[in-house]
Amino acid sequence: MPEPTKKTVSAFTKKPKTQTAEIGATVIFEAETEKPDVKVRWQRDSKDISSSYKYTISAEGNMHSLAINNVVQEDAVGYAIIAGVSKVKFELKIKESEVKEPQKAVSPDPAVAEPKPKETPSAPTESLAPDTSGTVSDGVAPESLPESHQPDTRQDLTGLFTEKPQSGEVNVGENITFVARVCGESLLKKPTVKWFKGKWMDLASKSGKHLQLKEHYDRNTKVYTFEMHIIAAKANFAGAYRCEVSSRDKFDSCNFDLAVHEARTTDGFDIRSAFRRTSISAGGKKKMGEPGSSTDAGEDSGELDFSALLKKRDSFLKTGPRAVHVSTESEVDIWEILQKAPPSEYEKIAFQHGITDLRGMLKRLKKMKKEEKKSAAFLRKLDPAYQVEKGHKIKMQIEVANPDAEVKWLKNGQEIHPTGSKYIFESIGNKRFLTINNCTLADDAAYTCLIGEEKTVTELFVKEPPVVIVRNLEDQMVMKGERVEFECEVSEEGAHVKWEKDGVELTRDESFKYRFKKDGCKHVLIINDVTKEDCGHYRVKTNGGQSLAELMVQEKQLEVYQSIADLTVKAKDQAVFKCEVSDENVKGVWYKNGVEVKPDARTHITHIGRIHKLTIDEVKPEDEADYTFVPEGYAFNLSAKLNFLEVKIDFVPRQDPPKIHLDCMGRTAESTILVVAGNKLRLDVPITGDPAPIVVWTKGEKGSFKEGESRPEPRHTWTVKNGEVLTDSHGRVHVESTKGHCIFTIEGAERQDEGVYSVIVRNPAGEDTADINVKVVDVPDPPEAPRILSVGEDSCIVQWDPPLFDGGQPVIGYVLERKKKKSYRWMRLNFDPYKETTYEAKRMIEGVAYEMRVYAVNAIGMSRPSAASQPFVPVAPTSEPTGLCVEDISDTTISLKWRAPERIGSAELEGYGVEYCKEGSDEWIPAFKGLTDRTSVIIRDLPTGEKMQFRVRAYNMAGPSPPATLQQAVTIREIMQRPKIWVPRNLRQTLIKKVGDMINLVIPFQGKPRPQVTWTKNDEPLDPKQVSIRNSDTDTILFIRRSERKDSGKYDVQVQIENVEDRASVNIQIVDLPGPPQNLKVVDVWGFNVALEWKPPKDDGNCDITGYNIQKADKKTMEWYTVFEQYRRTNCVVSDLIMGNEYVFRVYAMNMVGLSPEPCLSKDSAYIQKTGIMYKPPSYKEHDFSEAPKFTHPLVSRSVIAGYSATLSCSVRGIPKPKITWYKNKMDISNEAKYRMFSNQGVLTLEIRKPCPFDGGVYMCKAINDSGEDVVECKLEVRPQVTKEDSKK
Repeated sequence: MPEPTKKTVSAFTKKPKTQTAEIGATVIFEAETEKPDVKVRWQRDSKDISSSYKYTISAEGNMHSLAINNVVQEDAVGYAIIAGVSKVKFELKIKESEVKEPQKAVSPDPAVAEPKPKETPSAPTESLAPDTSGTVSDGVAPESLPESHQPDTRQDLTGLFTEKPQSGEVNVGENITFVARVCGESLLKKPTVKWFKGKWMDLASKSGKHLQLKEHYDRNTKVYTFEMHIIAAKANFAGAYRCEVSSRDKFDSCNFDLAVHEARTTDGFDIRSAFRRTSISAGGKKKMGEPGSSTDAGEDSGELDFSALLKKRDSFLKTGPRAVHVSTESEVDIWEILQKAPPSEYEKIAFQHGITDLRGMLKRLKKMKKEEKKSAAFLRKLDPAYQVEKGHKIKMQIEVANPDAEVKWLKNGQEIHPTGSKYIFESIGNKRFLTINNCTLADDAAYTCLIGEEKTVTELFVKEPPVVIVRNLEDQMVMKGERVEFECEVSEEGAHVKWEKDGVELTRDESFKYRFKKDGCKHVLIINDVTKEDCGHYRVKTNGGQSLAELMVQEKQLEVYQSIADLTVKAKDQAVFKCEVSDENVKGVWYKNGVEVKPDARTHITHIGRIHKLTIDEVKPEDEADYTFVPEGYAFNLSAKLNFLEVKIDFVPRQDPPKIHLDCMGRTAESTILVVAGNKLRLDVPITGDPAPIVVWTKGEKGSFKEGESRPEPRHTWTVKNGEVLTDSHGRVHVESTKGHCIFTIEGAERQDEGVYSVIVRNPAGEDTADINVKVVDVPDPPEAPRILSVGEDSCIVQWDPPLFDGGQPVIGYVLERKKKKSYRWMRLNFDPYKETTYEAKRMIEGVAYEMRVYAVNAIGMSRPSAASQPFVPVAPTSEPTGLCVEDISDTTISLKWRAPERIGSAELEGYGVEYCKEGSDEWIPAFKGLTDRTSVIIRDLPTGEKMQFRVRAYNMAGPSPPATLQQAVTIREIMQRPKIWVPRNLRQTLIKKVGDMINLVIPFQGKPRPQVTWTKNDEPLDPKQVSIRNSDTDTILFIRRSERKDSGKYDVQVQIENVEDRASVNIQIVDLPGPPQNLKVVDVWGFNVALEWKPPKDDGNCDITGYNIQKADKKTMEWYTVFEQYRRTNCVVSDLIMGNEYVFRVYAMNMVGLSPEPCLSKDSAYIQKTGIMYKPPSYKEHDFSEAPKFTHPLVSRSVIAGYSATLSCSVRGIPKPKITWYKNKMDISNEAKYRMFSNQGVLTLEIRKPCPFDGGVYMCKAINDSGEDVVECKLEVRPQVTKEDSKK
């Protein structure tokens, strides 16, 4: 007998195990689930993994696998696989291989890669270099390396690149390929890649026979591959290259180098071989023509590579063993030759004149041409670049020299023609405008304005606005197995969005669990056959916003509202089995004695809404059986039995009195029948009597008469005879009498149909009467609009009143729904009736406005919804205010201050409430009515000497926060504080003011109670007419509106509390203009000189004399000329006077205010006599102050963070002032817009605006003057920014 199987606890029948692998290998983990098509998740360090270039995830039936490609040391972590509630953990370990000496990179040069053969007298043969086509890594094709030496493409993969292009080497004429890979899994659109040579040369426009750019996308790994193929490389292809990738707001770049080697030649150098024509062989390699043989003309026939020739010639001159003869001919101006020559002749001229640094010379020539050449056609050119948002318009402007000049506008080299309203050309005077309306991404291009042969170029960047969500997602509550659609609307058609569930991105899996639909601006997430595992928060993201919604899934529980009942019917009667279930979508099957019932002419099966019926017409004896109804998908059934009743009628030829056959007979008997409003009311009363009696139906009010009282007049009466049918005018009431039955039917019973129905049967043999009490029950009335009692961070408490009318049946509970205010979708909060009238709704989003409504439920059904509640926003109270402390206190007041709460939440802070109570009491008294917006308050009218406790609470729409309370009670009593004067720093020195200035001295002090303030000047009281004093609790002010000389002096201020005092002094000096000097006289006259002497002025203006101004005047003209200014001494010699003239002199005194109003004039004049003596001044050799530049402070290497501007500084000296030039990697950056250069007193500064990683390098500063030059350099490293996610890792 086989062993019974045990119940499997785990969802996996085969679990992945820990493995060990070497670096660079591929590891595969496999797992097998118990059931096929189970959704599993793979995790790395508790984070979900999705298929990418690194990871390959596959699922086939119940087999699941994870492949980790190109294993590195960082992959040695913990992994896990999750299916449902089962989780299996495993690890990947890295095997430490033996340390081997690293293999040297294979040089593409055959002379280096192969051992040198022994010299033979035979002519050397040309050795062919290996083909280096393919991906380059350190000059070696990866296919040629063993697995353990494959290039590590992980280095510096901090941006978008998953593999960066590597530097490489190639021989002239050979091919090479550079490869860059970008993972597109996290990108919303295809990335843009640009290839550059040097710093700015975009290679996209250089594609041709020597350069090809290719790209392709792998849909399985979601990796973009970009390739740059260099075909038949030339020597001038060597240099620095850069690859840039960008995708919306993300950017990354990588620098790499290409080295191009010349083909090896023999030791001898033949200068003529450099002039031989070259051709490309069929193998794609360039060969030199052999002596004496002709070469076939190819694509490059006729080309002379002068740049290669210059290098050979330079090498030949340096290393050649023979002596070099240097020409002594007169020096030729190479600059003049180059300026006049066409660019195609530059290399030829350089060769003829021995120039080896042609590139540097051409750069300097380009600058010279820029300086000399001024545009004759343009007065104002286009700006270097323009930027405009998508959908807006941009206007470009130029100014032309000739108003009649014809202007052409080009876009990417193609002429623009005015078509519609897209492009508008305007001409106003000398100005020309190009307006581009409704800019799109297609307008992002280079634009050129052309006048004759002159042009100006600019670039237009179209900025795409962020995609925002116009209509948010809606919360949904569904039943298990249903289909769910989350729908949102964004601001732009065709926009890319990302869907997430609980923070994990959703993708299309094999079972099509999730489907994504896009219709214009609408985006829909479709979830088929939802289960309990699909519960959670679903988020849609764009580059400009996001929206969150919750999905709740309820299990289906089918309820039976009405079961089928046993039936007993007579022959040829109708049998109806009827049942009602809670779900109108549930189908079912009817069985007769276990055999499924099929519809036929007598048997009818109907399903209308929640009601299922089995109807059998003209019942026969064979129809007697057990009938069963089985709902589909549920493990229960409803059963009933059909009994066949044979009626044997014996004919008695006599009259019988009429008889009503009800359960309770008699005139006072009542039978109560319940009918649901809207349903059919059918009263089928069995009657007997011979002959057939007349039936009279009457309706009265319930309880309208009592036993023993006379019956009141009926409100309605219906009388029918046997076989008649009576219908009222409205068609609702049908009365029918047949043999053995009288039937009273009301279609669609209403509340007013409730009452007592009496049936009276009469025939000649007598009559009989019966009363039937009919009660119409209905769903209850809707409750009043609910009230929101309080709200929390993600919840609220709602209350409502019971409905005014319960529908005739007691209310068994309530059903609540909520919706977002701007939404139209209501979401049910409970499925089972809730019996209380207060409910706490949870799981709402803080800061979002909601509305609530309520349904009342009784045994009949659910009422209409109540009116919606007032909108409310779930918010939590703020945290308590911080830093509550006492700022000041007196006998009846206290000043409190505090800081705002640390957490305010999404609701706006309404204000603060302050309360106080006596120590030992719990009765908190508000300090003032309402709330205050300030974070400080003064509470007045407090009892002196009492110990009081204070607290502050912050209020928002959710209510008060927890209180911030003082640590201990405070006694309301003013604290004695020693008086102290705080003299401002500017008043600790003598205050100097000019006559007429206003003086306003503010001297703060402290002290409690309020001190007495006293001012004195030079120990005497102040004159209140001249000086005003104003005092407050914290400072004193001395004010003089218009100062005079007499206001100078020492001012003392004293603050005193009882016997304690403090003093301070302030010195004020009022200054004025000085008086004139005294006693100016001519002391001596000789030659062309006059000696003067004078005395200081009597009035110095209350400050020191700073100097004198001496002036002279010829007596003939009396025009005054200044000889000396700010002269310090009281005597001087006036020289260089003119022979034969007579002079007079005057002197002004000067102080810090200015010159004296009046001068002092000389009483005597001085006459310069004529003489025959000629004065010959001695000759002096002029001193040479020139000095070669020298850096006194060098540049310092720095490491900066990308995105933050950086500066490099150094200092230099030299006479004359040297010319400064800045270089980066030996490239002149003086005219680059990214850099700004400053020079201040020999201090040189280079500012690099917002550097990015490729701005790193070697920066050099060069100073040149006529005496020499000096150079200083440093290294700059630009580190990428570290994001929060990186810091967490």
